[in-house]
Amino acid sequence: MPNASSSSIQVPSIVLTPWRQCSGLARPHSTLPKWLQARLVWRIVRELAGVLAIGASSAVLGDVVHPTSLPGWTQDRVEAVRPALEAQCRLQRPPEPWARLCADMRAAKDLRSWIETRFQARALRTTQGGEKGLITGYHEPLLTGSLGRESPSQAPLYRLPDALDPSKGGRLPTGRATAWHTRSEIESGAVGGLEPIVWLDDPVEAFFLQVQGSGRVRLRDGRWLRVAYAGHNGQSYKAIGKVLVDRGDLTREQADAPGIKSWLRQHPERAVEVMQTNPRYVFFRALALARDTEPSGSLGVPLTPGRSIATDRSQIAPGAMVFVETTEPVSGQALRALMVSQDTGGAIVGAVRADVYWGSGELAEQRAGRMRHPGRLWILTPKN
Repeated sequence: MPNASSSSIQVPSIVLTPWRQCSGLARPHSTLPKWLQARLVWRIVRELAGVLAIGASSAVLGDVVHPTSLPGWTQDRVEAVRPALEAQCRLQRPPEPWARLCADMRAAKDLRSWIETRFQARALRTTQGGEKGLITGYHEPLLTGSLGRESPSQAPLYRLPDALDPSKGGRLPTGRATAWHTRSEIESGAVGGLEPIVWLDDPVEAFFLQVQGSGRVRLRDGRWLRVAYAGHNGQSYKAIGKVLVDRGDLTREQADAPGIKSWLRQHPERAVEVMQTNPRYVFFRALALARDTEPSGSLGVPLTPGRSIATDRSQIAPGAMVFVETTEPVSGQALRALMVSQDTGGAIVGAVRADVYWGSGELAEQRAGRMRHPGRLWILTPKN
C-alpha cells in the first residue's frame, strides 16, 4: 500500500467487503509465519484506520502528527468544543467512533489532555496535494414575516412538494436527469402543488435563507417560527456573486454576502433576474416555535456557534473533530480552533473545505457574511 505519510490513499467505497474482495488490501503471503502475518495485518489496519475514520472515498493526507504540534493548539480554548461533542454523544446512535469514546470523554476532567492522549492528527490536502482550501461561514438569520400573505413584496418559503417528498410517493432529485422545475419557473407562479409555510418581508433575505438552510422568523404576534432545510429541486447551484463579478457589477472584493445584499436592494429592477440565474430552489419544513435554541445540522444535533462546521461528508465523516486554521472574519486575526463536523451543504465540496457556524444575531451575520478565507484543516482520529 502507499506510504501513509503523504500519498493519495484510495479507500474502498464499501469497507465491509470480504477480505479477499477488497481492492485496497492484499492477503498476507501464506508461507509467512503466523506471527508475522498478524503483524503485517495490524500495520495495514493502523495505516487505514485514520482514513476510514474520515469516511472518504479518496483522500490526500499528510503525516501523522501529535495534536500539540498543531499551530495554535495550546492557545485554543479546547474545552469550548465539549458541548458540541456532548450533543452528538446524546444521540441514540452516536457517529463512529464516538459510540465507544463518549463515556471516556464525559469522564475526562481535562478535555485537552484527553484528546492529546487518545488522538492523532493528519493534515487534509486537496486532490492536487495543496494544503490550503476555502473556509467560509454561515449563521441562522433572524427574519420577520407572517403566516398569511400581507403584501405583494413578500416572498414565500415553500414546503417540500408532494412530487419530491418520498413520504408522499414523490421522489427526491438524484441528478440533472431527475431535476425538477427551475427557480424562475417556480417563482413565476406556473408550478402547482406549492404550499407556503410563511411569507417573509424581505425577498433578498428569503433568497439568502435558501443558501443558509435554516432560520428563525418573528411573526406579527411576537412568536418565533423556525424553518429548516427539507430538500431542493435538483438543479445545479450557481453563485450569484460570481454572476455579478462577471458582469462587472461588483469586484471580487465586494462580492461577499453584505455586498451582494446591498447591490440587490439598490437595484430592485434587476434583483429578481440576478437571483434567478441560480436555478436551485430550496424547500423548508417548519419546526417547533423557538427563540433561544440553536438549529440542528445534518447530524441531527444542535449546532455549537464557533465550534460546529459543515464539511463534505464524502471526505470527512459526520462527528469527526477537525482543527481549523484560517482568519477570523471581523477582527482579521488568526483563527485556530478545534471544531466538529456536524453539518453539510451543497456548496461544501472537497477535503480542504469547511463552513463555520457562527450562531445568530448581528455579529454572527457579519462573521458569516465576511468569511471567505484560505485555510488549513487537520482531521483528528483515535490512535488505536
